[in-house]
Amino acid sequence: MTFLKTFIKNGTVINPDTAFIQTTNVLIEDEKIMRIGDAQHEEAERVIDATGLLVVPGLVDIHVHFREPGFPQKETIQTGSLAAAAGGFSAVVCMPNTKPAIDTVETLTYVLQTGKRHGAVKVFSSAAMTYGIEGQILTDMESLRKAGAVTFTDDGRTVMDPGILYDCFCKAAELDVPISSHCEDHRFVTSGSFNRGKFSSLLGDPGIPALGEELIIARDILFAEETGARLHIQHVSTARGVQLIREAKARGVRVTAEAAPHHFSITDEQALLSGTMAKVNPPLRTEQDVEAVVQGLSEGTLDAIATDHAPHTIAEKSHPLERAPFGLVGLETAVGLTFTKLVHPGKLQLMDAISKLTINPANIMGLPAGRLEEGHAADIAIIDPNKEWIVEPDTFHSKSRNTPFSGMKLKGKAVLTMVNGNIVYDENSPSG
Repeated sequence: MTFLKTFIKNGTVINPDTAFIQTTNVLIEDEKIMRIGDAQHEEAERVIDATGLLVVPGLVDIHVHFREPGFPQKETIQTGSLAAAAGGFSAVVCMPNTKPAIDTVETLTYVLQTGKRHGAVKVFSSAAMTYGIEGQILTDMESLRKAGAVTFTDDGRTVMDPGILYDCFCKAAELDVPISSHCEDHRFVTSGSFNRGKFSSLLGDPGIPALGEELIIARDILFAEETGARLHIQHVSTARGVQLIREAKARGVRVTAEAAPHHFSITDEQALLSGTMAKVNPPLRTEQDVEAVVQGLSEGTLDAIATDHAPHTIAEKSHPLERAPFGLVGLETAVGLTFTKLVHPGKLQLMDAISKLTINPANIMGLPAGRLEEGHAADIAIIDPNKEWIVEPDTFHSKSRNTPFSGMKLKGKAVLTMVNGNIVYDENSPSG
């Protein structure tokens, strides 16, 4: 692959790692950022005019499902990475609930190597906490860590046995690797498709209680506090969940947390409009919960924005409510939702929003990403904060179209993405 010497001029350059924000230029050469500032561009082979645009580190999503191996009809590492690039992301962390699960060095190596060969962006991966994500036997965490796993999770399920979980936390503390926790008490939550409340009742659905999530958030915080392990709470969706994390941080527990764009953008009322397209786990919650998630992001209780990109086929989502799978695609709407719902209304400062999409998630998982600095890899997203657009699922780069945001008007969009100085997405290119 040939990398062109590139000059990005007149953009609002943001590096959240150093709180740098300035209208200036960026010179890229040999896959790296050579200079930020009054660089000369006479010798540049490619000049990009970023006037009126934001030039930020390539976004980092630490929670995606690329469905490979096992479910290529939903998504592959290649198509998922193309969706990531179209959303402004230059690095992602794959979840392990594939088939087979990412619970051995062989499967983990397959995912990482496939990402290197076919990924448009940098593909990192988690590994399962237990074999088969069955919650019974711990995986060989040390070998998986050495092979490249950046976190351990049984995402999609929760380890319910406290003895097994304690051993997992102890090993994670020894390896200094985060545990990423999908918080759902499976003995308490046994049915339901939507948040338990007014709208689930209207739909004749038994509903999923908020307490089912909060019980596990509280439990896992205690395990982290006891063992000294690093805990990352995934897709926080409830007001009390935010409060539990806030209190844990005040006590000095090594806990971080993420919010998904759908949990700060829409409420459980969306189920009446979108049906199974709004079926996600944890479910969309109440207006009070949405406000609490937004507050958690604003004050720093919630450290990162992560999409939980979960593709499914339209045929699967067309099943009756109780049989349709949980999940929605999120990579290509994340920037639009973040700017529309948080930045433009003044609920989250621009620098904070970029931090939660770049350096914060990178630091949580220890990834070499999220910075826009001289000498670092030229992983860059160019965002038009004022671009208004309509969500049209048929234009997605993802294989799947399962989104409740179809037809929604958003303001803010990634228009170009670079990885190691190579353009992997350009809205103005005929191929996109």
